[in-house]
Amino acid sequence: MSVSARLSLLSPKRREIIQPALEHPREFVLLSVRALAQRLGTDPATTVRIVRGMQFGSYRDFQHYLHELSIAHATSLDTMQNGSLGGRTVPTQTRAALEQDQKNLNRLLHSLDPSQVVALVRRIYKARKIVLLGGDLAANLVHFLGHHLMMLGLPVSTATNPGEVVHRVRLVGRKDLVIAISYGRGLRQTVEGLRQARDNHAYCVGITNTLVSPIVQFADECFLTAVDTPSFGTSYVAPMALLNMIVVACANYKRSRTLALLKKVEVEERHGFRWYESL
Repeated sequence: MSVSARLSLLSPKRREIIQPALEHPREFVLLSVRALAQRLGTDPATTVRIVRGMQFGSYRDFQHYLHELSIAHATSLDTMQNGSLGGRTVPTQTRAALEQDQKNLNRLLHSLDPSQVVALVRRIYKARKIVLLGGDLAANLVHFLGHHLMMLGLPVSTATNPGEVVHRVRLVGRKDLVIAISYGRGLRQTVEGLRQARDNHAYCVGITNTLVSPIVQFADECFLTAVDTPSFGTSYVAPMALLNMIVVACANYKRSRTLALLKKVEVEERHGFRWYESL
């Protein structure tokens, strides 16, 4: 449930009390009920009633929600400042980055059900049209997946700027598949594109890093991949691994078809004008 939806469950006075915690979750996530109440200028009993009023089963569930919000709203400066690498040598920092990427991959390995990927591949092959949405840095992920689906002869198109998103999703319908990739708070063009695709009754798939992302709100199903990094920005190691799984599953779902297509591709890869000839 979105922040606005949870706040709508409260009275105006209680919304005003809890608003600071939801707007600045990183500052409140580790506080006990008593400490949170003190920061908000209220009492613990009222705080618990507010938490329950937002339909959280317990205060611990509310803390987990604040944690997810802090991930979604983190800026590049936040991740750089809050990393535990200050004062360490550059080699140590680079090693820590590699170790974090490994942790992100391990989370994907232990949380992802391969059958969910297979189900998505079935939808990919049944879709009349496949539209991939993403912008800014996530455009690289869109182009990676789009390139490979195109090689497999699938009806794929990409939209990585606002104009493309508007016109691509305007034409999708019930027989179409839309995959939206966005991390953190969610890029406006991607979220709005996914929302419009959902309104047009296309099947919508989201790829993001947290359940509080607006991508989750408008998707029929979601894949979560961690993008944590001890430095600034985001790490796309785990998202790339997920996309590679999708590509591998697509290639082998109809293996004989794939091999027939790649035989035609091989001619261009061996003798096409794109390649530099060293002999």
